[in-house]
Amino acid sequence: MVNTTAKPFSVFEGCESMVEGILFDLAIQLFNVFLGLPANILVIVILIRNRREPSPSDVFHGCLASMDAYFGLMTPISFANLYRWRSKKVWMALKFSYGVKDTTGPLFLSCICLDRFVAVLFPIAFSQLKHPKYRISLSIFVFGLTFAYASAKMVGGFPNFEKVFTSEILATFTWMIICNALILKALKRSRDAVNDEMHPMKKKAFKMVLSILVIIVVNYLPLVVLFPFEDYYMPDVFRCYVQPVGYAFLNISSSIQPLIYLSRLEKVPFLTEALAKICCACDQLTNNKTPLPASSTETITTISSTAPLSPA
Repeated sequence: MVNTTAKPFSVFEGCESMVEGILFDLAIQLFNVFLGLPANILVIVILIRNRREPSPSDVFHGCLASMDAYFGLMTPISFANLYRWRSKKVWMALKFSYGVKDTTGPLFLSCICLDRFVAVLFPIAFSQLKHPKYRISLSIFVFGLTFAYASAKMVGGFPNFEKVFTSEILATFTWMIICNALILKALKRSRDAVNDEMHPMKKKAFKMVLSILVIIVVNYLPLVVLFPFEDYYMPDVFRCYVQPVGYAFLNISSSIQPLIYLSRLEKVPFLTEALAKICCACDQLTNNKTPLPASSTETITTISSTAPLSPA
């Protein structure tokens, strides 16, 4: 019999000489703690205060902000376990939170894109589907998928499990690109027949959706480009470099999404008047221009209320 000492658990196991990618991802998560976590909590507070006059997609916004806040709260635990506790049980709980982030972000953003898509291209159908019960039912379904995926990721050991996430990212990325592209096409087509110019409010919505489309590409394109070619990388390179860097682009959306939402508000609670004016100066200038007809106002209002949380 040979006396052996159990090797202490380490998150860097197998990547001891290639820790740069993991540290990059952890740095992004730390950024989310200081900026994304307060922003998501503020979004939740705003949604609760506006619950008497909710917008159609507030259910999706609230779920997304709550899950991003939960992910941000787990980051200090991740650092403590990395350098202090080194507990495998804590690491399993952290893997569950990573599974939550992997699933809720893309799926709830896809739901928001669906809401915006129906509102712009099928306004009559959208007016018949405004009741919150439809969005609550869809949110429950998303949470069911999230729990199943996160639990499987926590347990581990499933062959080719990473391909599930890759398929999800490819599907949701394609869906969000198509939705936003069709919305931009519809808004661009709705020009004034006299002077061939877009109404200022529609131009504002067009620029907003275009900026959100750019953010979707920034957050998800690295994953779409890198992850499907897993078999072409050396296993250690993919696990130690490609995966952490790709996830970092996904994780930064926890800060980008709430900041975009807050930037679209006319007045942000708990901020000084000077900061509120800086955040909303562009919106106030646009709102002073010619109002839209009643039929168009509802569609643009819907875009404004559903778009901000899309980063992507």
